[in-house]
Amino acid sequence: MKLVVQIPCFNEQDALPATLAQLPREIAGIDTVEWLIVDDGSTDDTVRVAREHGAENVVSLARNMGLARAFMVGLEESLKRGADIVVNLDADNQYNAGDIERLVRPILTGEADYVIGARPIAEIAHFSWLTKTLQRIGSWTVRLLSGLEIGDAPSGFRALSRDAAYRLNVFNEFTYTLETLIQAGNSNIRTVSVPVRVNDTTRPSRLFGSVSEYVVRSVGTILRFFILYRAFPFLLLIAIVLFSCGFLLGVRFLILNFVYGESGHVQSVMLAVLLMSIGFMTGLTGILADLISVNRRLLEQVKHISRRMEHRLTDIEERNRP
Repeated sequence: MKLVVQIPCFNEQDALPATLAQLPREIAGIDTVEWLIVDDGSTDDTVRVAREHGAENVVSLARNMGLARAFMVGLEESLKRGADIVVNLDADNQYNAGDIERLVRPILTGEADYVIGARPIAEIAHFSWLTKTLQRIGSWTVRLLSGLEIGDAPSGFRALSRDAAYRLNVFNEFTYTLETLIQAGNSNIRTVSVPVRVNDTTRPSRLFGSVSEYVVRSVGTILRFFILYRAFPFLLLIAIVLFSCGFLLGVRFLILNFVYGESGHVQSVMLAVLLMSIGFMTGLTGILADLISVNRRLLEQVKHISRRMEHRLTDIEERNRP
């Protein structure tokens, strides 16, 4: 059983030594523990510091491509190195790495394939009241859309089995945290949440410039993937509302003209026809979106199988290499 701890980094030469100092080399039930640094186009001495402090694996991106891309590159590299379990950890020493064993335990016991480390949000002193409120609202929204009981959806401290790593895909360039949870819930990946500890903050988050920016981009991500995975009910609801409004306007026109004998109201007829037409077309679009989603799921399965075969062949080549 091999565990790879991956740490996406962008100019983390100052925080990285403390983060690496907490990483374990031995965990019960794990034969080998390796560290992987994903250098996301750093311009400082992140790579040198990582190697000096024990990171045996470093992969560098040609330029800064963002946290989501660095996360996926880390997963691919971890799988190429034969990881059975991958733990993702932020480089700013926010999470207590001593809880990695707690994080991987549900995977080792077969209870889950995806484990999210839930921070004690209410107890974190440097989080403002607004930040804590937004965290709760965001996590509740992700629970609603994914069907998963996750207490801390934005947490970057998480563990994945090899199978879960094969199946996850990230399309968003902002962050992987919310997207992969919605994917996991809609792909039936067994996901659980475990409580983890945090360390004192070393610096403000560099993922976003302000709380408002984070909210706007997170809402955009959630809406995009809600529509991606729930396109048919989403569009069907819009279609029903539009068609119903048009139908009621049509009924109103008929009542006014044939019951009360009032003439005119041509505008109501035109609006009724327009709304009913748009509603009908929206419903058809929902059906097409549902058919496309079936095709997308088939492609996800093909990609899953392709990834497994690719890394299995790599493992065989490594074992047969003299």
